[in-house]
Amino acid sequence: MGFIWSLIIGGIIGWLAGLILGRDVPGGVIGNIIAGFIGAWIGSMLGGWGPVIGGFYILPALLGAIVFVLILSVVLRMIRRKA
Repeated sequence: MGFIWSLIIGGIIGWLAGLILGRDVPGGVIGNIIAGFIGAWIGSMLGGWGPVIGGFYILPALLGAIVFVLILSVVLRMIRRKA
């Protein structure tokens, strides 16, 4: 059950990052989950602080997911311009 809980929290974190930036995360729900997990990994470099839900430090994970979604959208925009 813990793994499913982590998937749900990761998806919510990725969705919130896309919502805050006003950009859709490519891949829908799966993309949101991936963005949440990568965001948690990036955010873990900031240290463990803030509330913990489903094994994620929410604030660092959200900040990391915002950074990831921002970088991903810039890279995808550059790829689309070249095509």
